[in-house]
Amino acid sequence: MLGLSSLTALLILWSAVTAVLVILLVYRSIVGMKEDDQLFLDPAESSLEAEQRAILTKLDRLAPYTKGLSVASGALLLAILGVWIYRGMHALDGG
Repeated sequence: MLGLSSLTALLILWSAVTAVLVILLVYRSIVGMKEDDQLFLDPAESSLEAEQRAILTKLDRLAPYTKGLSVASGALLLAILGVWIYRGMHALDGG
């Protein structure tokens, strides 16, 4: 694989996944800034209710991607830790 060690490849993959996760979290927080916890609207402000529903729909669509990327980032981090420990144990054995 282009002369990359498994640890280097895992680090690159983890960095890419985590960067996408951070971008997604920033986007989610920007979209969520407009969200209100409670709205007290009269009938003339029904457009605000539709806007809040649209925001909630966007946030609901992002949730599975955020969760999936979080799990992937964590799993890759654990794999990196495992490879690093394995290499350290192997180096101590003199191999």
